[in-house]
Amino acid sequence: MANLDSKIPEGPIENKWSNYKSKQNLVNPANKRKLDVIVVGTGLAGASAAASLAELGFKVKAFCYQDSPRRAHSIAAQGGINAAKNYPNDGDSIYRLFYDTVKGGDYRSREANVYRLAEVSNNIIDQCVAQGVPFAREYGGMLDNRSFGGALVSRTFYARGQTGQQLLLGAYQAQSRQVKLGNIEMYPRQEVMNVVLIDGKARGVIIRDAITGETQRHSAHAVVLATGGYGNVFFLSTMAMGSNVSAIWQAYKKGAAFSNPCYVQIHPTCIPVHGEFQSKLTLMSESLRNDGRIWVPKQKEDALRIQKGEITAEDIPEEGRDYYLERRYPAFGNLVPRDVASRAAKERCDAGFGVGTTGLAVFLDFKDSLERLGKDTIEAKYGNLFQMYEKINDFNPYKTPMMIYPAIHYTMGGLWVDYELQTTISGLFAVGEANFSDHGANRLGASALMQGLADGYFVLPYTIQSYLADEINTPRFSTDGEEFEQAEKETKENLEKLMSIKGNYSVDTFHKRLGKIMWENVGMERNKAGLQKAITEIQQLRKEFWVDLLVPGELNDLNPELQKATRVADFLELGELMARDALNREESCGGHFREEFQTKEGEALRNDKDFAYVAAWEFTGVDKEPALTKEQLKFEAIELKQRNYK
Repeated sequence: MANLDSKIPEGPIENKWSNYKSKQNLVNPANKRKLDVIVVGTGLAGASAAASLAELGFKVKAFCYQDSPRRAHSIAAQGGINAAKNYPNDGDSIYRLFYDTVKGGDYRSREANVYRLAEVSNNIIDQCVAQGVPFAREYGGMLDNRSFGGALVSRTFYARGQTGQQLLLGAYQAQSRQVKLGNIEMYPRQEVMNVVLIDGKARGVIIRDAITGETQRHSAHAVVLATGGYGNVFFLSTMAMGSNVSAIWQAYKKGAAFSNPCYVQIHPTCIPVHGEFQSKLTLMSESLRNDGRIWVPKQKEDALRIQKGEITAEDIPEEGRDYYLERRYPAFGNLVPRDVASRAAKERCDAGFGVGTTGLAVFLDFKDSLERLGKDTIEAKYGNLFQMYEKINDFNPYKTPMMIYPAIHYTMGGLWVDYELQTTISGLFAVGEANFSDHGANRLGASALMQGLADGYFVLPYTIQSYLADEINTPRFSTDGEEFEQAEKETKENLEKLMSIKGNYSVDTFHKRLGKIMWENVGMERNKAGLQKAITEIQQLRKEFWVDLLVPGELNDLNPELQKATRVADFLELGELMARDALNREESCGGHFREEFQTKEGEALRNDKDFAYVAAWEFTGVDKEPALTKEQLKFEAIELKQRNYK
């Protein structure tokens, strides 16, 4: 792979984005109508990108594997979206949001991209209010804000615990308007199986119709991947069960660099695992840490009695409770970043102070807030979350503390992109969680929605024009060419191979085994021996998969098991790359915690001398070691130093 060119504009960081827009190439309205763009994924990043590009005049084809674009996983986001509006007048600014994001990511993100994200954050709120998104408001009518982890200000806009749903409906209606006008062709229940390159440029995709099983070819002048994250490589995660890595993985195998795959976020407030037959985990919004206090019993004996069901949380007096986040991090308390809160919960449980029947849970208690604010206020803020918790656990959180434990939630790694959000393949762009660009080694809460909408509404519509300006003389082309034929042939052969194995074990059997290997060795805490073990075990599991998998049903028909099989085949390759990346990165930073590299207090210990870079991996073959290229990170606006939330 050639040296990575991040294309960061010159000048002071606060001027880079405006300078870029002032000098970039543009496409005039008449020429926009001649250019086609494929957008894969209809979550916040994909829907906002498709709507914005179509509004500009480009012809867009949008694909999703769900039966409706509204069922994209963005709909599950609960707590809120960050912006530097400073409505509470508590000292927030664009720079502070930028600084908190870089610090929260443990100084492993690209400064210029993060500053741009903070800069356009305010535009997102204005856009969404204009669309009618029902953000919570104060008594006087101003938009309300609440706090999230890693910040000392309140900058999170929200719609109870349904913020993702409301934002997605706003983007969906913008997208639907363009569908009605004929500027977007919408293709639901279509899964992208391959990316087509012509002369080194992304020129289309191969899709499989989930209903008929038919494969089809689609061409365009540029391709945008907005397919979300890959947390389901762990099997159990808070992500929708259909969330997968396949589209960006196929791009990786065609030459797009994959960056920082080991950066995975563990969310500290999730409903604990209940049993061996569970298929996914449920998130409880980080916003709950505004008014809830996290604690465990001070005495192991009390924790053990709670585990046995002999006593309950209410039986532990105030002096017998250890509010360990408030004790260890007095400045931020319960609102430390997610990686810090997650490791602290694990440490308490590993030390024998955990609660619940398994001992793998801590309490999230609203007793003090209920007494201070009253039930009506708490219900107005979190009512749907409390209702969801009670339905799942059969405990009333207004009377009994919630039990929570960390779980896989988000992935900071993804396809490498430059400042223009273009991958190492010309004409192939990645937006939202599908790219690596903004969150470093740990994402702050309420920043995923911010990045998705920033990329789709306010960044990609500018940057993609720099590429498309050189394509105005490229006519729309047929899908009958050799490159499309070869890509479709590869796709069909892979599907036929999966169907022909006729082994003994289901897709879920292999997926669960992979998830266990990943969680135990590439999860919250990692070490050299465990990562080496994971690589060996994944390689062996992959061999078993290709000789003993059983996919029932027919190839050319509705076949959910075949869909899962294609995704798990990619997860089995991704898992090895994640372990290799974690093994290579001999430091601890953010969500990547190596046991060998920690401070005396048990905090992440970075190695800035050797690892202040973005790892960009190049595919060299399924059973071959990938090639590593490094993009060195430069810190000019922020001092590079050890994080401190105490």
